[in-house]
Amino acid sequence: DISADFWENAARLPHHAPPGRRATPDANVNDTSTSPSEFLSQTFFVPALAATDKPGVLAELADVVVARGIVPAANRDAILAALVEREEKMSTGMQYGIAIPHAKTEFVDRLVTMIAVSKAGVPFETLDGEPASIFIATLSPPEDANSHIRFLAVVTRQLANRRVREKVLEAATKEDLVAAFEKPEGASL
Repeated sequence: DISADFWENAARLPHHAPPGRRATPDANVNDTSTSPSEFLSQTFFVPALAATDKPGVLAELADVVVARGIVPAANRDAILAALVEREEKMSTGMQYGIAIPHAKTEFVDRLVTMIAVSKAGVPFETLDGEPASIFIATLSPPEDANSHIRFLAVVTRQLANRRVREKVLEAATKEDLVAAFEKPEGASL
């Protein structure tokens, strides 16, 4: 049973590399010099997901990368399939209303990050059994072993703070989202 230790240890995530590949030595997940606003500068923000179930959330995330011109519409189903395949291996629903759907795909040439919010919450097979309301999603190329881990380490470190999570849920714009991560108050889970 994975518990709150996930949040406590977010900054110490291991360097993972696919079989046959080495993690790049310069990809230091403990590097705290990058501010959340730097990491969030290229992140797509979806302030109000319409989906009410896990498949719907994954479909909306695939739609975002098409709508934002990251992948052509012809590759939308392949993006969705990659997200679904990853979820079938093991749910990415964490706790405290957080889910981290992610996938590797040849249809992106760099790390693509999204933060999406569902104020109502969505059943997502989370560790604590609660609905997920904040979705931190990443897509990365197969040869990129570390950038999604670094992104998740920075973002989840901030989301360990209950007040940050509340502010993210209240965010209506990308500016609100960045402000939520930049100005955490309090330190409670």
